[in-house]
Amino acid sequence: MAKNKTINVKGTDIVVISSNENDYISITDIARYKDAEHTDSIIQNWMRNRNTIELLGFWEIIYNPDFKPLEFEGFRKQAGLNSFVMTPKRWIESTNAIGIVSKSGRYGGTFAHKDIALEFASWISIEFKLYVIKEFQRLKEDETSRNKLEWNLQRTLAKVNYHIHTDAIKENLIPASLTKEQINFVYANEADMLNMALFGMTAKQWRDANPKAEGNIRDAATIEQLVVLSNLESINAVLIHQGLPQSERLTQLNKIAITQMKSLLSNKNIKKLK
Repeated sequence: MAKNKTINVKGTDIVVISSNENDYISITDIARYKDAEHTDSIIQNWMRNRNTIELLGFWEIIYNPDFKPLEFEGFRKQAGLNSFVMTPKRWIESTNAIGIVSKSGRYGGTFAHKDIALEFASWISIEFKLYVIKEFQRLKEDETSRNKLEWNLQRTLAKVNYHIHTDAIKENLIPASLTKEQINFVYANEADMLNMALFGMTAKQWRDANPKAEGNIRDAATIEQLVVLSNLESINAVLIHQGLPQSERLTQLNKIAITQMKSLLSNKNIKKLK
């Protein structure tokens, strides 16, 4: 899911779109810094340059398995001639490029992968490029800090609800005469019931299926799954107090997990956090 952010560089707002761990920067906005009324012409003049065509082509060869190198070679030979004209649309459609994309709508314009966009910024102004790098790095640092905070909040919530859950087990499921080993078994049994309700497998089944993975099944969970897991632990604690057998609780918790996951995955506000 693409996320739109904006950085301000020397009074010019520049949109950054993050998608699948790749960042695309609006070169239309970068061109606006030079001449707000002729952004398309500025981009086309840049793309007529032989060095630019080589940059675009070699980037695609490295990162795009579906790139069409023969078309690239044709453009490469023509680049620099007075008759040569290149536009983002022509480049994308002819070579199946992914390093440059065109978008319509509110955040429309021509976007380029950060590797390419920074080269365009350098073509506009070396000084401006340095400021773009500075603000882009600040944006990524802010995103990293926010993601760590969100993750820690979700993990803390899960831990708090875990204590509520285990307290309910102590009161209702564990007789005083049980040994320590038996107590651990009951805890593991209840934890796996929640794993089964949410993930459809036990912790051991997950480990067997993911022998090289670090951590456990819950460490690999998404933010949505952690939220639902926290809710399931609280709900299970209530169901335990009500004296419901485990088989009945598992059925109810599985239905709740399905409903809540569907709700979270379709929630636009949740998607904005990613």
